[in-house]
Amino acid sequence: MNMVVKKKSEKKKSNFSEYIYGNFRDAVRDVRFLNSYISFATTLFIVVTLIGMFFPVFFKEQIIELVKEIIAQTEGLGPVELTRFIMANNIKSSFFAMIFGVLFGLIPLGVIIVNAYVLGFVVNQSVAIEGPLIIWRLFPHGIFEIPAILISVAMGLRLGLFLFVYRGRKKVKSF
Repeated sequence: MNMVVKKKSEKKKSNFSEYIYGNFRDAVRDVRFLNSYISFATTLFIVVTLIGMFFPVFFKEQIIELVKEIIAQTEGLGPVELTRFIMANNIKSSFFAMIFGVLFGLIPLGVIIVNAYVLGFVVNQSVAIEGPLIIWRLFPHGIFEIPAILISVAMGLRLGLFLFVYRGRKKVKSF
């Protein structure tokens, strides 16, 4: 009896690990397929972030209002609730960047430009108030959030531009 239970649990672990590994392998393959789009999104993100850092004069009032609104929404939230809020916000932004990419890739470009400029602006203002060490507090966000946004923007760009890039059967397969 003990052998049967042990074999079943091993089989479940094997199926679960194969499921995880298989999905991870497929995701890596898909990301490689988007390599040029990710490179473009990353370059645009870096350039616009630097513009926001060194020239924080565009849309200053709107960004300050946006930051105040986010602070008001997150005020009093504990770590779990704050994490949930941040994840929901990032998922929503990523989803819109992917799905509305079908509109010729304009929405993903807007998502990357707005997010990058706001990040650069916030870095500039934070460094001016707290000093350069404050950048380390922003670093954890860059590990997961920025790559997720870049990949979703790349997917949105790919979705929006496939109409112009591919012809015939390749277009259907690409979609």
